[in-house]
Amino acid sequence: MSDTESNIGIAPEGRAKIADGLAHVLADTYSLYLKTHNFHWNVTGPMFTSLHAMFMTQYNELWLATDEIAERIRALGHFAPGGYSAFGKLTSIKEAPEQPPEAMEMVKQLAEGHEAVARTARKIFSTVEDAGDEVSVDLLVTRMQYHEKTAWMLRSILG
Repeated sequence: MSDTESNIGIAPEGRAKIADGLAHVLADTYSLYLKTHNFHWNVTGPMFTSLHAMFMTQYNELWLATDEIAERIRALGHFAPGGYSAFGKLTSIKEAPEQPPEAMEMVKQLAEGHEAVARTARKIFSTVEDAGDEVSVDLLVTRMQYHEKTAWMLRSILG
């Protein structure tokens, strides 16, 4: 959904496709933020201190990323989704279980979540490139780098 016509050198159809793809990245990022924050609150066990701190660093980064992604959607002339029901329809991230899992299961689920966000970003990469949207290319590259590196670090904890 567009709010105003934009003349930034990207065709309206291209901007719409990019905004739609970024809405999925935003939903995944927000959903992973929420899950990470939940695990930060509920982690227990011998690695409590290190995981609690790591999860806090991660959810803070994810929170900041949601703003960058949403503002890019707005710069393309479209509205960013912002409700739980909208995110629920757009995300590929599974919700945190009601009963918090063991610490290593949390780590595993978060690694899988970061991989999922990287895949979602990668799905729209060619659309963004084809439209000549260098700003969104840069945003996606930054997001993929973060999620791939974080997934690797989390998997390393698992051994």
